[in-house]
Amino acid sequence: MNVDKLRAKFEACFGHQDGLRIFFAPGRVNLIGEHTDYNGGYVFPAALTFGTWALVSPREDGMYRFRSLNFAVGVDCADGEWKVDPRDDWANYPKGMISTLQEAFPHIPKRLGGADILYYGTIPNGAGLSSSASILLVTALAITKLAGVDVPPVQLALLAQKAENRFIGVQCGIMDQFAIAMGKRNHAVKLKCDTLEYAYFPIDIAGYKLVITHTNKRRGLAESKYNERRRQCEEGLSQIRQRLPRVQTLGDLSYAEWVNVREAVTDEVIRRRVEHVVSENERVVLATQSLEQHDLRTFGELMRKSHESLRDNYEVTGLELDALYEIASHVEGCIGTRMTGAGFGGCNVSLVKGDCVARFKEQVTQYYTGKTGLAPTFYECEIGDGVKEMTEEEVGAWPFW
Repeated sequence: MNVDKLRAKFEACFGHQDGLRIFFAPGRVNLIGEHTDYNGGYVFPAALTFGTWALVSPREDGMYRFRSLNFAVGVDCADGEWKVDPRDDWANYPKGMISTLQEAFPHIPKRLGGADILYYGTIPNGAGLSSSASILLVTALAITKLAGVDVPPVQLALLAQKAENRFIGVQCGIMDQFAIAMGKRNHAVKLKCDTLEYAYFPIDIAGYKLVITHTNKRRGLAESKYNERRRQCEEGLSQIRQRLPRVQTLGDLSYAEWVNVREAVTDEVIRRRVEHVVSENERVVLATQSLEQHDLRTFGELMRKSHESLRDNYEVTGLELDALYEIASHVEGCIGTRMTGAGFGGCNVSLVKGDCVARFKEQVTQYYTGKTGLAPTFYECEIGDGVKEMTEEEVGAWPFW
């Protein structure tokens, strides 16, 4: 799908191309630091070069019309009629984003009298690479730009998180929105999720490829288990704070401190949940240090330890992700591999030597399909920029269609 075809699709949907502008928000992959975000810890995500395109044209009649080339459902909504409707499916995300923007900036409706928006996503559906946050951010940037409202990227990320928390009802952390708003080509961002302190680190993996492997398993348990893990972490934190009142989040707790107060968490399951969060937080710090030292082997080993902790302590992997990990760990040229995202399906991310990628795909497919009956899908990904409006030159030269 190139830009000329997208423009033609827009005209087929809406009957015009008046004042058409094009925006793009990436998906994201978290390289290490899983389930630490809502615990106030460190994460290490990177924006990808596949994501969500939005072709947008302003209107003057107060109507918003949402269409997608990925979903059959199309929604027309009068300005101000912002309510979640299960029948609207994916379109609840742009509705929630516009509602949240108008709450933050009440003058937007005076400056923008509606819009026609066509979405096209290249993020694998259900992969856990943050298609929902990508839709939110591309909508946020498009609406604010069309309304002439200048909003810093960090504020857009916070507003997108608010839309997902309050409008959609998913109590996500800030990682996805921040990575998509603040992504930087060929860099990952080390983010402390409670303070939003961040730093960019170059991803210099010359000779290696980041390979994302999609389990193609439906993630039916993810939301309920996600909420359960949050409650368990909150309970663990409450018990720890009886010994260390200064600790506001599990992300404030060093591993040495955790060793000294571990017995304060009396329930074995909750203790293992906290063990994962605190050790994973430390792994992010060590991983960024290894990149600064150009030590990819150590980075890869930390990826493996991350998966094993997610499997054994946090228990969010499951048969499919563990099967991918088992085989990827033994393929020649793969120096690091782990699940990425919420778990219970979704994707695995691996660091694979460039000339071993074909063999990696072959061996992983053979083993994984034999173990699960499912066929994996592979994506060799590049690290790209965050959400932005695309110029004609950028769109024409885009190499990732």
